[in-house]
Amino acid sequence: MEIKSFYKNQRELAETLSKVIDKYWSSEIPENEMIDTVIRIVENNKSKVFTDNTGEFTTVLRQQCGKRRLEVVSKILHNKG
Repeated sequence: MEIKSFYKNQRELAETLSKVIDKYWSSEIPENEMIDTVIRIVENNKSKVFTDNTGEFTTVLRQQCGKRRLEVVSKILHNKG
């Protein structure tokens, strides 16, 4: 699966995160590939993923990805660190 490391805007980034997690849920990619991809995307695009002052997900990401997908992203990032 070919995924960019850097994204132009939050909407594009949210679409990619959603696709990666959806592919994992439908068993199209293995868990370790999904985890590595999510970590790489988030680490390279922190300013588009988190708000400056609170460290929460941005509004665009919350609206585009949804609660369940962002729970997965949160768990991946929490377990990584």
